[in-house]
Amino acid sequence: MTTTSIDRRRPPGPPRAAALSMLLTMSRDRLGMMTAAARAYGDAAWLPVGHKALYFFNHPDYAKHVLTDNSDNYTKGIGLVHARRALGDGLLTSEGELWREQRRVIRPSFRSGRAPDQASVIAEEVASLVERLRARAGGPPVNVVTEFTGLTLGVLGRTLLDVDLTALATVGDAFAAVQDQAMFELVTLSAVPTWIPLTRQRRFRRARAELERIVDDLVARRGDVSGRDDVLSRLILSTGAEPDARVRRQRLRDELVTLLLAGHETTASTLGWTLYLIDRHPPVRERLRAEAAEVLGDRLPAYRDLPDLRFTTMVVQEAMRLYPPVWLLPRRSRRADRVGPYWVPAGSDVVVSPYTMHRHPGFWPEPDRFDPLRFDPRNAADRPRYAYLPFGAGPRVCVGSNLGMTEAVIAVAMLCRELRLVRVPTHAAVPEPMLSLRIRGGLPMSVHLAD
Repeated sequence: MTTTSIDRRRPPGPPRAAALSMLLTMSRDRLGMMTAAARAYGDAAWLPVGHKALYFFNHPDYAKHVLTDNSDNYTKGIGLVHARRALGDGLLTSEGELWREQRRVIRPSFRSGRAPDQASVIAEEVASLVERLRARAGGPPVNVVTEFTGLTLGVLGRTLLDVDLTALATVGDAFAAVQDQAMFELVTLSAVPTWIPLTRQRRFRRARAELERIVDDLVARRGDVSGRDDVLSRLILSTGAEPDARVRRQRLRDELVTLLLAGHETTASTLGWTLYLIDRHPPVRERLRAEAAEVLGDRLPAYRDLPDLRFTTMVVQEAMRLYPPVWLLPRRSRRADRVGPYWVPAGSDVVVSPYTMHRHPGFWPEPDRFDPLRFDPRNAADRPRYAYLPFGAGPRVCVGSNLGMTEAVIAVAMLCRELRLVRVPTHAAVPEPMLSLRIRGGLPMSVHLAD
């Protein structure tokens, strides 16, 4: 086919003159921008944003092509590219051979043979959380997102790093500052030099220094790593092959900071949204409690119980549909490509949004309604696989998705069996699209013992 005969059709979208207003909208309301584009233009849109343009694809077939079928043509895109100035070259932002090496080092810790022991650790950590919350029953409201952050850091430390991360539950502000800077890099397209003494950037530098001090301490306390198979030891051995001591130290810091952030943030956010939705739907809470009592009795859950916690699993899946932990999957095309009928030039910024895909009315009837039975196998048989992307898809699918799902299901079952968590009615749960989809300002809930 000659160049002149190629159909270079572009997706529909606003005029180029809207670029500044779109950039301002992205800075104020990223979810609203993507939702409005899906509503106005359907399954594909061309969105001018500042001096860039986004090719936004919102159909399972298009997502499959970009994320899986032709994934070799796409690198990390807008947002994650800009987040590199905040996060460094960890697994979330790295590319090419470095990313493949990082993935190779981390993957063994997620082998299926480790799942039963990891589930036991999760149950123990959740039991400790339940006891802490029971002690506060009838008292002032508790920010459960803070509690879930402590839980997920505890699980991360014991299952992957073989260290006690309990004390790190208080560094949530540092993690928030890093995410805030990453999003600032996105909405400014990295146009603001990091040396400019903005309050946000000063806060980020302090937070980054604190997190680097933490990971340096973790490494120093590890000592001899020979014969050890946890992620921390494997990362130390892997980066030890780097001949430049400065580069070696920075690589190890970047990888551990990213692991600490990504390893707890998505599951903590998922638990917050799940408990928020359960509180808004009392019949769901009662069914969850009944299932936990029937399957578990009064004992701790084990990995073998997960297939029997069917409704609990569906509730978590539906919460992740409405509030996916990964709300945006940005890519950049290496070479020109065709996605469906649309031409995508080389070097284009391409985005798939699980948040809007999960609300596509063509695949999700009454998409804004909370209905866990959508995930009953009898109701999901005809749904396209790529209509549901809570952990991404393709080669870059979240490596810890199974561990995160196990943690969420066990935590929801145990919390609903023992407690009733009630949202403070004056606090609105507003989605905050950072690197994960957080609840802005956390989620204060009063704690009651289960009836």
